[in-house]
Amino acid sequence: MTQISEPAAATHAVIVSNGAFEHPERLLALVDGADQVLAADGGANWLAEHGRLPQVLVGDMDSVHPNVLRALAMGDCRLVRYPAAKDETDTELALFEALSLRAERITLIGAWGGRLDHALANVLLLTMPQFAGIDVALFDGTSTARVVRRELLLAGQPGDLLSLLPLAGDAVGVTTEGLHYALHDDTLTLGPARGISNVLVAPEARVTVRSGLLLAVHTPLGHLESPA
Repeated sequence: MTQISEPAAATHAVIVSNGAFEHPERLLALVDGADQVLAADGGANWLAEHGRLPQVLVGDMDSVHPNVLRALAMGDCRLVRYPAAKDETDTELALFEALSLRAERITLIGAWGGRLDHALANVLLLTMPQFAGIDVALFDGTSTARVVRRELLLAGQPGDLLSLLPLAGDAVGVTTEGLHYALHDDTLTLGPARGISNVLVAPEARVTVRSGLLLAVHTPLGHLESPA
């Protein structure tokens, strides 16, 4: 069982990608509380704009502003430079760098917005088997997305939204507790939006899946916005 509500004992790495930064005060609070801050290339620009510097800068350095790159090179930041011709995105490389630092909890910010292909790729990075057993999440300032491989125990409050979306095929044997629309050994089929906008009815929700992967997107009650 993975308890994600109180990860204080785990080493927490925040990766800042070069995307959109809605609700910057929430994102900066996350950065300030992290054990390690890594920038994926141009993500360093946003950090510098807000008076923060990463401990590690990862990527081919084609998006980071020259003055920011110079400041980081002259400071205590470790630069991990890759060639422009590579198979991985800068965010993917930053994730593996966080793994090398033995991070037990990794949160991606700035990973949504901008180019749609990059945003979708960043979500799919969460499904990589190398991250099984590690609490890897994508936070956009409003909602937090995680992959459920077997079980997820989520702390929240009644009224929070939790959407469950199958990835890489159908999710079979899905059972939930603490949610308004209960599932009992059900199948969530890839494609239909059946799992959208379930609601917590208790301070804790439990989701299990027998086979397949689920993307769990948690939106706290205080962060709710008008639906599209």
